[in-house]
Amino acid sequence: MLACDPAKRLSFNQTISNGDLVIVYEKHDSMKAVTASEGSILQNRYGVFKHSDWIGKPFGSKVFSSKGGFVYLLAPTPELWTLVLSHRTQILYIADISFVIMHLEIVPGCLVLESGTGSGSLTTSLARAVAPKGHVYTFDFHEQRAGSARDDFERTGLSSLVSVGVRDIQGEGFPDEFTGTADSVFLDLPQPWLAIPSAAKMLKQDGTFCSFSPCVEQVQRSCEALRTYFTDIRTFEVLLRTYEVREGKMESLHEESNGSNGSLPSKRRQCSDGNYMFSSTISTVMAKPSGEARGHTGYLTFARLKCL
Repeated sequence: MLACDPAKRLSFNQTISNGDLVIVYEKHDSMKAVTASEGSILQNRYGVFKHSDWIGKPFGSKVFSSKGGFVYLLAPTPELWTLVLSHRTQILYIADISFVIMHLEIVPGCLVLESGTGSGSLTTSLARAVAPKGHVYTFDFHEQRAGSARDDFERTGLSSLVSVGVRDIQGEGFPDEFTGTADSVFLDLPQPWLAIPSAAKMLKQDGTFCSFSPCVEQVQRSCEALRTYFTDIRTFEVLLRTYEVREGKMESLHEESNGSNGSLPSKRRQCSDGNYMFSSTISTVMAKPSGEARGHTGYLTFARLKCL
């Protein structure tokens, strides 16, 4: 996904090579991650696609199947990876992720601690935000889930930016080796208030903290625990409303003029006052809210470590 060259400069490969991860875009709600492999094929509703035809092409290319169908070959950005990764747990999506990164003030070179790796959706974006010289240390209590996340980071080229550990942060806290070194801490835990004292210990002076919780009762208990160590405590709920923009047909009414309504095909209608109106259909671009809008995802609680 993201490659660091010897000079530690973050970059994307411009063309597809054998073994590269590719996001195959069929339509806006149908994408899949595929590793390009010489001799392999992809078969879907649009036909059979040979991987050998992909290799050497730039990301963003449109490729055709033997029967004329087509797909787009996209670079696996964190935003697209979030849409295609395996859901081992409930994940954070782009609206919450962008809000977290901005409010935690994460920039290149930061050291970030995360507990609750889950499917690695947020971790992937955190890695890009801290690159090329920063690092994300993420922990999950579930060994198999942590192992799957580690494999994903290797697959997406982020293993030099992310370290995955198996640890019960609620019960044991973060490892002592990180005391006073973290720029930011993120928690996605059932009982985040249990880990807040450890999070405060890990942060540098003026460090930032965020906790994601699906229930407001969790937020209340977390805020109580935060007051001892943190200031500027705020909770947000990010609601995203998607609009569909498409070309459609619209009926237009106009009065009769000199017995003609121009060149548009139309129907004549008699009004209640005896006059005639003409109706014609015109093409126009229309926008309307999506019928499948995502509502509540969770609550994001932010805080800043008190300066001593």
